[in-house]
Amino acid sequence: MFQDPVAPEALTLPAGAPAKIWIRHLAKYRDPNPARSGFELAVTLLPFIGIWAAAWAMLSVSYWLAVALALVNGLFLVRIFCIQHDCGHGSFFSNSTLSDWVGRALGVLTITPYDVWRRSHAIHHGAAGNLDARGFGDIDTLTVEEYKARSAYGRFKYRLYRNPVTLFFIGPAYVFFLEQRLPIGYMKAGAKYWLSAMGTNVGIAVALGLIVWFGGIMPLLLVFIPSTMVAAVLGVWLFYVQHQFEETHWDHKEDWQVHEAALHGSSHYILPPVLAWFSANIGIHHVHHLYSRIPFYRLPEVLKDHQQLAEANRMSIRESIKTVGLQLWDEQSRRLRSFRDVHRNLLGSK
Repeated sequence: MFQDPVAPEALTLPAGAPAKIWIRHLAKYRDPNPARSGFELAVTLLPFIGIWAAAWAMLSVSYWLAVALALVNGLFLVRIFCIQHDCGHGSFFSNSTLSDWVGRALGVLTITPYDVWRRSHAIHHGAAGNLDARGFGDIDTLTVEEYKARSAYGRFKYRLYRNPVTLFFIGPAYVFFLEQRLPIGYMKAGAKYWLSAMGTNVGIAVALGLIVWFGGIMPLLLVFIPSTMVAAVLGVWLFYVQHQFEETHWDHKEDWQVHEAALHGSSHYILPPVLAWFSANIGIHHVHHLYSRIPFYRLPEVLKDHQQLAEANRMSIRESIKTVGLQLWDEQSRRLRSFRDVHRNLLGSK
């Protein structure tokens, strides 16, 4: 249906070669296809709207069936967020104005203020893997020595934060439903971020107000909240596994290099084709971090053309589940380690 440019010549780097060598080659994949982008947007939004309407209609038949449809629609909402994500990188449309306004409109559906998120995410890309620049757009991660230096209460708070219930259920609900209603982190950064947050809030309020006006409270409780919560949980999970794995890459500022952190500190999450579609190939995260201007639908091309990248940082679903038990960065072994492992060593050293 869509014709892409002829594949560039495959590149294979020797072990230890600088990651930045990839940039010139990956630049050949950066141009989006406007027709393809429009198609991807349509096949995401139309089913999302259709399933939303079907779930609403099903409320008069069975609340359980309505909720089931809403949960399925959460997958489409994940994909909508991923398209918004590409808009934020300027990779979905060549026209930046179009990309930004599509992103802002999608932000009402994902309840995510586009300009605030875009700024936070840009900081994440510019500092991922930098131990001296943690705190924006990432999962809080302490080093082993930082954890040891904390008081008992400080350790307890960090363990509570890194508990799976907090990370993947309480956290997503807090971030998407509450935190994003204000431009947290950018309160004094200018009117742009307030306009983004408040404009998104107004859009959400109008949409939900119309839903309640025409359908009462049940579409809100049994369709909107379940689908949004599913998308929030899955979105946070995907973000988590993209950088939280045993052999990820962290360095202090003086040794940190953005391309090395991008290639070696981002996972290649191997998902079944249907889940890769719903997540818009975001599992090919090491390539995305190396060159964020590549449209999501061209990322598989990169792997097809460059076997070395296809084999890098591969993580299966089973392997990803094990990463939940890794919470502390060990600067000595350059590995993420578990609380249990660190406490065992602490006790053994006494």
